Amino acid sequence: MTPGAQPAARTQAPASRPRTDPVLGADAFRAAARHWTTGVGVLTTQYGEEVFAKTVSSLSPLSLDPLLVSVAVDRRSPLVDAVRGSGRFAVSALSREQEHIARRFAAPGAGRALGFFTTAPMRAETTGAPVLEHCLAWFDCRLHSVLPGGDHAILVGQAVAANTGDGEPLLYHDGRYRSLDRQPITPTGVHA
Repeated sequence: MTPGAQPAARTQAPASRPRTDPVLGADAFRAAARHWTTGVGVLTTQYGEEVFAKTVSSLSPLSLDPLLVSVAVDRRSPLVDAVRGSGRFAVSALSREQEHIARRFAAPGAGRALGFFTTAPMRAETTGAPVLEHCLAWFDCRLHSVLPGGDHAILVGQAVAANTGDGEPLLYHDGRYRSLDRQPITPTGVHA
């Protein structure tokens, strides 16, 4: 030690405690997952004359080379087979003003219709998959692959077109639709 230097402070390791990890069940997992804040989107495809749509919160940009996005949807949903059959899908990120659309397509059985949905104006983009009008952003994709994800199918799409719009994002946190100001938009939300 050099003259005038103080001895280095010693830190003590934290006292070890026995781990009492709870057994993880579906309820605990679901409760923890509800605290992950996500954007809200609508996954769409057209197969034959039918249009399919489903509210999702699992959209993730995946790769820049190639340009890939992924989205998870219940593997029992007819939308999964429609995407496989058509080879295309689009995901539209919703703005705060589109909460009614999120609710419409979160309801079981509400996302299948002949022709375009009158309650949610859509247009076909490059692949022919429908994109929601007035959304915050959208990705138009050719199906790249379908991966297993437990009770969900993970649809991986190669983006062939994308664009953005204006507005504030619609968020989903703790079972409610929210905005950036952290206030719930409505008292409860039903979300897939």
